Amino acid sequence: MKRAHINSSVFEQVGYDLEKQILELKFKDDDGPVWQYLNLPMRVFRAFMRAASKGNYFVTRIKGKYPEKKVT
Repeated sequence: MKRAHINSSVFEQVGYDLEKQILELKFKDDDGPVWQYLNLPMRVFRAFMRAASKGNYFVTRIKGKYPEKKVT
């Protein structure tokens, strides 16, 4: 999935696949792991991108609410 750089203290890159409804995030910490969040609606992705604090939005609205998997 193609990712773009993002202005965030938590995330380095973000990608979204509209057809598959997958959000992909590359974190800045440690080795910069990449995680996918599955079945994530476009409206949630748009709200995430508009959020003043993407880290806070992620923790309160995405993490633990959608299936996730680490990309190796």
